[in-house]
Amino acid sequence: MENTKDMKKDVLITIKGTQKIGNEKDVIEMVTTGRFYRKNQMYYISYEETEATGYEGCRTTLKVGPKDKVTMTRFGTSRSQLIVENGIRHQCQYDTGYGAMTIGVMGNHFDSDLSDRGGNLSFGYTLDIEATVASENTVTITLKEILAQ
Repeated sequence: MENTKDMKKDVLITIKGTQKIGNEKDVIEMVTTGRFYRKNQMYYISYEETEATGYEGCRTTLKVGPKDKVTMTRFGTSRSQLIVENGIRHQCQYDTGYGAMTIGVMGNHFDSDLSDRGGNLSFGYTLDIEATVASENTVTITLKEILAQ
């Protein structure tokens, strides 16, 4: 990684999220625009949520790196922070819209080829409530720089 101070870019963000609860599988796909930048060896992806995700009125920021770790923070009408780190379980605060609760987040895969030009990020995790698995989740994000005309 180069050591440029500020390289904020407007990007086209494609997100595919899969949530599996028991035998039920739910897939959400969305394409949006947002900001992408690097600061102190970490990549940041920031975008506004939509009605499709159920978090309209929120801004989500993902902090990626420097190792196999993603911190996903949601601000706005619903606040939460999930830390997904490959092979490590974290206790995190999650706002359900009806109140906040503490959940366990266990990272089970992480793959990234992010560079200053964009790229791909994929990670998986399980959520547990009181040590009982609630869901298995995967998120795949593709970033493409929006070039000025």
